[in-house]
Formats: sequence, structure tokens, C-alpha cells
Amino acid sequence: MADEANTEDIDDELDAAEDGEELEGGSKKSGRKKLLMIVLPILLLGGAGAGVLFSGLADSLLGKDKDVEMAGEAAAESEQAPEHGTIYFELPQMLVNLSTSGRRTSFLKIVVSLELTSEEDKQTLESALPRIIDNFQVYLRELRVEDLRGSAGLYRLREELLFRVNAAVSPARVTDVLFKEMLVQ
Repeated sequence: MADEANTEDIDDELDAAEDGEELEGGSKKSGRKKLLMIVLPILLLGGAGAGVLFSGLADSLLGKDKDVEMAGEAAAESEQAPEHGTIYFELPQMLVNLSTSGRRTSFLKIVVSLELTSEEDKQTLESALPRIIDNFQVYLRELRVEDLRGSAGLYRLREELLFRVNAAVSPARVTDVLFKEMLVQ
């Protein structure tokens, strides 16, 4: 009988130990649940907020549409104002052979107009015309056909010609280079 009492005590201790382990495991699970209950809604709200922000719905709620419209109207007015004072200066047609490093010779025929802001700048350009043509010829001869391909090539060409003409007529200012004709053969 003493053996039965010892066995029952051991069984009771084992049951208590098992219950304790379950309680510890249960507390771990409840801690995870609490963490999920806190973190998951925060993540969902953050994702929804980002979705609203990137979709553009937040702009109308914050009143940014009015700011964009007013900025667009101001830009349109500023673009229209200089057009009344815009003067164009046409350069003579230029024909250059492109970089001759390849087997085949390629030619570039180009007709350019320069956009100015004042009549005084036009007189300065007329007096500096030989320097402008020289700068353009030297630059254009170094180009390859690959340099002129695509809109990116034409944009780079426009920016480079604008830089060179402004360097040649330093006190005057040319605002844009406009291509009237361009032929690569």
C-alpha cells in the first residue's frame, strides 16, 4: 500500500508538472496572439495608408489638386509671356561629314534656328556668326551616326549646341536651339 501511495504522489507530481508546462505553453501562445492582435492591424493600416497615398486619393483630401492647378496656370502664364518678346535667328544651312573612323562616310545636313529674348541679342549673334558656325562645325564633325539616334541623341545634340552658342555670344543669351531640318545620310 505504501507503494500505491508513492505511485499516486508521483502521478500527482507528474500531472502538476504537465499542467505547468501547458500553462507555460499557453502563455507563450497567448503572448503571440497579443502580438499579432497589435502588429497586424498596424501593418494593415500602414498598407492601406500607402495605397491611398500612392493612388492619389490623398491629394484630393489634402487639397493638393488646387495647388497643382494653380502651379499649372502660373506656368502657362509664364510660358505665354515670353513668347511675345521671342525673336528667332536663323543660321545658314550646314553640311558636315560625320566622324570618318568607319568604312562608310556619313553626312549631316542641318538647319537651325536660335531663340532669343531681345533684339540686342540678335545684333550680337550677327556679329559673332562666324564663331558660332565654327563651334558648331567642329562639334558636329566629331559626332557619329549612333550619337544622333533616337530622341535622347537629339536632346543631347540640342543641349550641346545651346551650350556652345551661349559660350560664343557670352553677354547675349540664347534660350533654345530649334531644328528646322536635319538629314543624316
